[in-house]
Amino acid sequence: MTELRPGEPTPWFYAPSASNPSFNFASVAGRYILMGFPPADPAARERVFDVMKANIGLLRDDNVACFVVLNDQESFARARDRNGMRWFFDPDGAVSRLYGALDETGAERPIWVAIDPSLRVMFVAPMAESAEVFARLGALPPPDGHAGVPLHAPVMITPRLFEPDLCRRLIAYYETHGGAPSGVMRQQDGRTVAVLDDFKKRRDAAIEDEALCRETRAALSQRLKPEILKAFRFQVTRVERYIVARYSAEDGGYFRPHRDNLTSGTAHRQFAVSINLNAEDFEGGDLRFPEYGTRTYRPPTGGAVVFSCSLL
Repeated sequence: MTELRPGEPTPWFYAPSASNPSFNFASVAGRYILMGFPPADPAARERVFDVMKANIGLLRDDNVACFVVLNDQESFARARDRNGMRWFFDPDGAVSRLYGALDETGAERPIWVAIDPSLRVMFVAPMAESAEVFARLGALPPPDGHAGVPLHAPVMITPRLFEPDLCRRLIAYYETHGGAPSGVMRQQDGRTVAVLDDFKKRRDAAIEDEALCRETRAALSQRLKPEILKAFRFQVTRVERYIVARYSAEDGGYFRPHRDNLTSGTAHRQFAVSINLNAEDFEGGDLRFPEYGTRTYRPPTGGAVVFSCSLL
């Protein structure tokens, strides 16, 4: 039977929630998480829910988000998601086994699993101690302070990658050719497919001018690849695509928290590179990595920020 211990990474999974047929648990970092696996006995379950209701003010998406895992269809059908409170449906017990709430024989182990903002275990406690669990959560510092020291995401900012003239010509290329709506990659029926949905609002222009692409490639090869090798001990062998991307204030551009390599068609991705072409001309648009706090990262004009595709 799985037994999670403090400091260990929590298992990631996809499961139906009350509002999403395939909720990606890996996307919830950046706040404290309380995973609950309630008992099947109605009276015991109701006692747990009474403690939850008494502490409902603690449960907020920016503080402690509670996820309760239900195995029976009837209970799940009545569940409603709200700010700080989510419900997973686990009919075959797969999620429960991942977290040690079911043993090999199918015997239940009603537990709470408290998880830190980087999705690592803080503590595991039986549901018989629900009041104590919520008391411990209520005494925690804000999520940004969970480590006790300031955190910095493992990212690299490299200035002076593109000359100002190259930045201007790349912007001009976008303005001349325009951008198309940019989608996201999803795993559907065993295949990776591009879809357009409300997860992201951005317009991209692929760089198809060979001379411009060659100049861009040379700058990356001569100035960025050595820095990636030095910082991350990784030898870059290819770049998947060259695009100019624009998040527009007019249409409220955004990209929700995500990881870049979770599908079979993107699993090869190692690092993402974002190069700022006009940092002084706009507000917002900075990068943030919720697993490492609310600090934001903004490279200067002509500079790049490099980060692992596994980061949220």
